[in-house]
Amino acid sequence: MADSGRESLLRREYYSQTARIPWRDLQTWYAKGATVAVDASLDLVEVAVQLGMDNKALFERWMGEGQIAGVTDEQARLWFESDTSVWAVVSAPWVLVQERV
Repeated sequence: MADSGRESLLRREYYSQTARIPWRDLQTWYAKGATVAVDASLDLVEVAVQLGMDNKALFERWMGEGQIAGVTDEQARLWFESDTSVWAVVSAPWVLVQERV
């Protein structure tokens, strides 16, 4: 399958799997170090697609710009204490999360 076809398929899959979920429900994945925070300036599904496409150069840029990173202990604690819900999508083995206000 050509990359554009694969990209389209991934995009459809991720859109159908994206959901708002209480942060508390993601504690198991957070404890495993498998949660990635995505800045609100990025499209959550697009980040998942690029992860699925193994777009290393783009991920390195996003990480360098601080737009994606592992969820910090401080952020996790704040979300837990305030009972925050986040948008989430699984791009195995990661769970990408995004807080939208």
